[in-house]
Order: sequence, then C-alpha cells, then structure tokens
Amino acid sequence: MKIKQTPIKDCYIIEPTILEDDRGYFFEKYNEKKFEELTGMNGHFVQDNISKSSYGVLRGLHLQKGEHAQAKLVSCLEGRVFDVAVDLRRESPTFGQWYGIELTPENKLQLYVPRGFGHGFSVLSETAVFSYKCDNFYNKESEGSVIWNDSELNIDWQLPLDVVQLSDKDRILPTFAEGNF
Repeated sequence: MKIKQTPIKDCYIIEPTILEDDRGYFFEKYNEKKFEELTGMNGHFVQDNISKSSYGVLRGLHLQKGEHAQAKLVSCLEGRVFDVAVDLRRESPTFGQWYGIELTPENKLQLYVPRGFGHGFSVLSETAVFSYKCDNFYNKESEGSVIWNDSELNIDWQLPLDVVQLSDKDRILPTFAEGNF
C-alpha cells in the first residue's frame, strides 16, 4: 500500500497496491505494521462500523473527545461519498483546516482521520455503504461536533444545498467558534 500525506497534518490517504488479472483483483486493504512503519502513528483498530445512506445524506461533523478520542480509517464499499476531515486540534499548525476526498469502491482509497479531527461525509450516489475502522470504543458522553455548514470552515460538500438530508441531531450542532471539541 502507498500512503500519501494530505495538506492537513497527520491525515493520510491510503492507496492499495492492486493485483489484477482476468479473474478479478486482490488487494490488502490494511496492514497495521506497514501503516505504522510508513506514518509513525499507531494504527491499531478495535471497532468497525458500517452505515448505509441515500443520495444527499450528510453525516457530520462528529468526533470523540478526551480519553475516548478516536482515529478512523474510512472507506466507501458501495456508491460514492465525499469524505471530509477537519483538524480540531488547537495546538496543530493546520487547526481549522479541512480536507475532502471522493471515496468509491472503484478508486479503493481510504482516508486516515486522526484523533482530534471532526469527520463527516456526504453521499453523492443513489446510495452508499460506508466503513469506519476506529481505534477506540464509542462513548456517548465524549461526543464533540461542529455544524456541517459552518461559515468559518466553509466546506464544499459537493452537493446542492436543496438536496442535503440531515439527522435531527446534525441540524443543531454548535459552530466552529463555539468550540465543542
């Protein structure tokens, strides 16, 4: 696998090496040892989550704080999503910056979202199945968030505003300036 640094500190794109022939293809989706060698970061994951969503669904921006902070390795198993990571680490040189990438089964890319980042995605296809590997267990009391359409972050979710579908919870999240992270 190849690891590419994004413009945001500690946030990586993982691109697999694909072995393909007339029978199909094979690739190693993740290798903890290689990940740690190439990034110098811990890549031990303890929880896998899958979500299925329809066109226009936007999930985010979410994170876990404190001792329950989570790094995530995300990919799209079916459909197309625009995945976004926002650096919410106040001490980081890229604090307040975001990075977005389209993830599909065809490009087989994954995004590593480190602890201390807000994360979200928008669904660009009719439906999408999205996978999250997390390096810590979910804890409801440790949730942090930033509203998806924060004017300071100014994220382009690659969707027309009139098709965006949000959960009730995601409609009322705090702004970046309010700092619920």
